Amino acid sequence: MATTAPAPSRTKPTTSAHRVPGRRRSPYPGWFYLPAAVVYGVLFLVPTFASFYFALTRWTIFDSEFIGLANFVQFFQEPALVKGFTNTFVYAVVTSGAKVVLGLGLGMLLTSQIVGRGYLRAVVFFPVLVSSVGVGITFQVLMHPSRGAINSALGVFGIDGPGWLVDPQLALLSVALVDVWKGVGLATLIYMAGIVSIPKEYYEAAKVDGAGSWTLFRNVIFPLSWPATSTVITLSLIGGLRSFDLIWAMTRGGPGFTSDVIASVIYKQYQAGFYGLSTAGNVILFLAVTALVLPLTRFLARKEVEL
Repeated sequence: MATTAPAPSRTKPTTSAHRVPGRRRSPYPGWFYLPAAVVYGVLFLVPTFASFYFALTRWTIFDSEFIGLANFVQFFQEPALVKGFTNTFVYAVVTSGAKVVLGLGLGMLLTSQIVGRGYLRAVVFFPVLVSSVGVGITFQVLMHPSRGAINSALGVFGIDGPGWLVDPQLALLSVALVDVWKGVGLATLIYMAGIVSIPKEYYEAAKVDGAGSWTLFRNVIFPLSWPATSTVITLSLIGGLRSFDLIWAMTRGGPGFTSDVIASVIYKQYQAGFYGLSTAGNVILFLAVTALVLPLTRFLARKEVEL
């Protein structure tokens, strides 16, 4: 007796069959994100767009007058601006580069089997917890050319200490060194997390192949900790470009304009009552940071894929 084949199912395909590959559906409803979106909009988006508007005005607390691009023209005519721009990028590159090198070295040291590892980790990370203003005031005293503890210690060995914060050629570099001392603990912590996450099998395979310390670092530790390197570079560079509190506490941009950065130039304009001019400076700083960080982030992401 012949049996008829069952009729093809006409049930509607499930929605999962029509999902676009690579897109994930959020496990939370859309309204769940509303509070965070409101906070982000009120605290970031609204002030940002308001800054773009007020940068085109001459304003006070009570009124404002639209003047177009006059604030930007005047800001770029300020004699301290070119020096401030140069100092900002020099400061950011020096501090971020030093934090990468020292953070990687300390991260490797503090993840190895050394005596007192826990104590050393606490010592390295402690400066991160201290206020930048407090650190600046402390080192302003320590780096005093005649009464500072640093030059006094150098004098014991017969070394005539320099004027760390009063020498135009050393002031910015001195502040940068203090910034590195304060921030290298966070870079070390990020590198420690990256190094610890490397599977042990890679180390064992490298040792079986007879890899030495340098080969192990070059072929295993450095490439596999590249996400940590990308994070440290990005965070340090953004922090360096926006740095203000430590510089202001230690030198106030002096002597002269030799340690001024964009943020301190903006603050001086605000102190003088040029609110529209200082707002234009903030917009310039925002655009400069964005123009530098976005391409750098994409470049670091491509390097991570290649490695």
